[in-house]
Amino acid sequence: MSEEILINVTPRETRVGVVENGMLQEVHVERASRRGYVGNVYKGRVQRVMPGMQAVFVEIGLERAAFLHASDIVRPSALATDAVDSNGSGNGHLPSISELVHEGQEIVVQVVKDPIGTKGARLSAHLSIPSRYLVLLPYARTLGISARIEDEVERQRLKDVMSQLIGDNPLGYIVRTNAEGQSAEALAFDVAYLTKVWRVVQENIAKAGVGERVYEELSLPLRSLRDMLNDDIEKVRVDSRETFDKVTRFVHKFMPQLDDRIEHYDGERPIFDLYGVEDEMQRALKKEVPLKSGGYLIVDQTEAMTTIDVNTGAYLGTRNLEETVYRTNLEAAQASARQLRLRNLGGIIIIDFIDMNDEEHKRQVLRMLNKGLARDHAKTTVYPMSALGLVEMTRKRTTESLARQLCEPCATCNGRGVLKTAETVTYEIFREITRAVRQFNAEKLLVMANPLVVNRILEEESGAVAELEEFISKSIRFQAEEHYSQEQFDVVLL
Repeated sequence: MSEEILINVTPRETRVGVVENGMLQEVHVERASRRGYVGNVYKGRVQRVMPGMQAVFVEIGLERAAFLHASDIVRPSALATDAVDSNGSGNGHLPSISELVHEGQEIVVQVVKDPIGTKGARLSAHLSIPSRYLVLLPYARTLGISARIEDEVERQRLKDVMSQLIGDNPLGYIVRTNAEGQSAEALAFDVAYLTKVWRVVQENIAKAGVGERVYEELSLPLRSLRDMLNDDIEKVRVDSRETFDKVTRFVHKFMPQLDDRIEHYDGERPIFDLYGVEDEMQRALKKEVPLKSGGYLIVDQTEAMTTIDVNTGAYLGTRNLEETVYRTNLEAAQASARQLRLRNLGGIIIIDFIDMNDEEHKRQVLRMLNKGLARDHAKTTVYPMSALGLVEMTRKRTTESLARQLCEPCATCNGRGVLKTAETVTYEIFREITRAVRQFNAEKLLVMANPLVVNRILEEESGAVAELEEFISKSIRFQAEEHYSQEQFDVVLL
């Protein structure tokens, strides 16, 4: 499989795209005016304790206070030996939040989820600092191996190597998926690097004031390479000389064996245009996703969840209805996995596959979905298909989706996605006129509205207007306003 990472840099925006076999799989955007906070560590102050929610709001210098739950404060009572939970949270009984913290208390916290919509950032007091192959857990005192490393011999080897490297070191570590097959020397380098980073963080904590950042996550290009660059990546193409130099130094220091994969792109044609990334990003903002078979998906993102509806569309199949449905669902499962990754959709996701009777077909569709999700860097959990053909799943969300990063709610429909018809607005105007003349005295009325609405009133509702004028004993004049939206109108008493 051919896989490349493209880095596009402009003065105020950086974008990273992952392309597999010529097709965009994921894209990340970071803007200078709105850099994400995930991974940053702050010295905060408890602003408000909420015993009923077992949580507190913490002031960390952002626009809104951030949210910290009791489970992200309590540390495990026993050391884990093969943990996969990167925050080291325990599963025992939680003390009351009031026993753990109090208002005005200073606390060191890390952002684990950016502010999304109207919600503030989500915090954890279990700090984690990642490197190429490891994650440092300074407060957890645990040694964990990524669950994605499945080979038991390799898991034991990594555990043995790490046990020798850390010895009596009180700091905890998680061995990342990238560490599979890596030498003891490579892991030792990361241990030394993380030890130095933590020493600096501790120094910053000691001298920082409330609301100050004591550790900052890497910029998007370096963070992407740390997390995604591996032997499967054939090339990393960077279209900025300055960023290319930074990337080169970073890779040479942490991944010298991959030095030759980094290239500076200086072509005249924009790098995202060359690979069709711009077009793919535009398509990723649309609700409808066409399938090669003629079927299509409808992707709907709401506050509570994301739904994906599968439709056969123009696909008629070659054998029978069951076969047609099965083939469409197979293709939809693969396409859904890609769309979740491409659009960076997280939280609760419901996929409404077309109903299938054959149990084997259902198993194959689920298998295809899981196969498509296997390369996703975000954690996903898929549940069995329900009797209605629905698949419930979750995908870890740490940042806004692509659409919510690039778009804002429509000013005309206020994000509803629909507009009242000209007919509906017409009758609203008639009701408003009747209401107004009952409350206020006026000789005549002026109605200002969208041209489509005014034209409909004058052409199709002229008889109704005459009846209304007779009923209220006043004349009504209509004036078209180009800048009015279809739902907007004003009734003026003259």
